[in-house]
Amino acid sequence: MLILLKLGGSLITDKTQPYTPRPETLKALSLQIEAAFQKNADLRLILGHGSGSFGHQAASQFGTREGVSGTKAWRGFAEVWYQASALNRLVVEALRKAGLPAVTLAPVSAVTARDGQVAAWDLAPLKAALANNLLPVLHGDVVFDEVRGGTILSTEDLFAHLARQLHPERILLAGLEAGVWKDFPTRTQLIKEITPQNIPGHAASLGGSTGADVTGGMQAKVTEMLRLVEQTPGLEVLIFSGEGDGNILEALQGDNPGTRLHC
Repeated sequence: MLILLKLGGSLITDKTQPYTPRPETLKALSLQIEAAFQKNADLRLILGHGSGSFGHQAASQFGTREGVSGTKAWRGFAEVWYQASALNRLVVEALRKAGLPAVTLAPVSAVTARDGQVAAWDLAPLKAALANNLLPVLHGDVVFDEVRGGTILSTEDLFAHLARQLHPERILLAGLEAGVWKDFPTRTQLIKEITPQNIPGHAASLGGSTGADVTGGMQAKVTEMLRLVEQTPGLEVLIFSGEGDGNILEALQGDNPGTRLHC
C-alpha cells in the first residue's frame, strides 16, 4: 500500500508569523506517523510538507513562482530555497526523534520544470528509498524551469506527478481545516465528499488561505486534486485537519476524518 501524505504549511508553521515553526505539532505528527508504521508493516509512505511561513514569505517578495530573471530574482530564488530547506530540517529532526528513518530528496536537485509543470524527474532514488524501508521526504521547493528560468513547485504539484507515475492508493492532505467547508469562513457545514459530479454545486463554497500562500488556496487544491482523481483510476484524496487528536494515524489506517475526493 503506497500513500502520499502532505503536512501542510499551515499545520507545521504559523503562517501569520514569518519563519515560525510549530515544534510541538511536528512532534505529535511524527509520533502518529511512527505509530502507523508499527501497526502496518506493509505501509509504504512518501511524506511531503509545505513551506508555510518560511518559503512563502520570500517567494511572495520575489515573485519566484511566476519566473526568475536577473540577479535580484536569482538571489530571491536562492533565498526561497534556503528558507524551505530550513523548515525541512526541522521536519526531519522531528521525524528522526520519533524513530523514523527519514531521508530528504530535495526537488531542486532532481526535478526540472517546463512552464510551471514537472518536465523531468528521476524517480530511481525515491523508489530505492521505499524499497529499503526508508521514509522519503519531499517539500515544496524552487526548481529550474526551461521556460520561466526558475519557479516553485508545491507539494501538490509534486504529488500529482508521483500519482501518475507510482499509482498510490491515497493522497492525504493534512492542514488546519477539518476539510472543505460548505460555508467557509463560518465553518459550520463540512462537505464529506466531492466528486466530478457534485463539484459544480460546491464551487462557490471554496475559499482561499489564511496567511501568505503563493501556491494557491483551497480552491486551487480541490480543483487540482479532483482533476487528478479523474485521471488516476482508484485514487482517492483526503483533505483533513492534522490537528485533530489521532487524525493522521486514522487517515494512514484508511479512515476519512475530513473531505474525501473521488470519482
